[in-house]
Amino acid sequence: MKIYGYARVSSHDQNLQRQMDAFKEFGIDEKNIFYDKKSGKNFERKNYQRLIRKLKNGDLVVVKSIDRLGRNYSAIIREWKKITDKLKANIFVMDMPLLDTRMADGSLTNRLVSDLVLQILSFVAENERRNIIDRQREGIQAARRRGVQFGRPKEVYSPYFISVINDFDTGKITMKEASDKLNKNRTTIYYHLAKIKNYNEN
Repeated sequence: MKIYGYARVSSHDQNLQRQMDAFKEFGIDEKNIFYDKKSGKNFERKNYQRLIRKLKNGDLVVVKSIDRLGRNYSAIIREWKKITDKLKANIFVMDMPLLDTRMADGSLTNRLVSDLVLQILSFVAENERRNIIDRQREGIQAARRRGVQFGRPKEVYSPYFISVINDFDTGKITMKEASDKLNKNRTTIYYHLAKIKNYNEN
């Protein structure tokens, strides 16, 4: 039997350390820890899928909390069943000891309690994901009403920059001269030339 840890955060600037520390304390070998920095809305995650392919009968998957496994109610239930019923592996959720399939004694009561807890926590995880999306949408709408602009800022060209670009475009100077004057490479020169010409035409 092998013990694996699975950790997840939603974005690259979030920290995995709390989950990693919990796995270390549990005694999981570092080489058996898989993690993804991706949304929990589905299970199309590279390292989660690598973990699933490694699982054998009797192995154990440890997660810190159910929302680290995922945030989509139906997908969590489906993956849970795949791991426990199809692959015959076990799952332990550290923050909710009731969700530990190793403890199941086959009784109807224990199975019912475990299933109910799983469904409730899965629902809470998805509901929180939807709330986060709603709060982000409301924040963006409020910012737009205040005049905040989103997206890549528009290019602002100095008169000197435009003069050099125009000199190159009309053949007064070479590409090398334009590149040296602006400290830009060939591709960038053509990019800005197209932008300036498009602006002038409009």
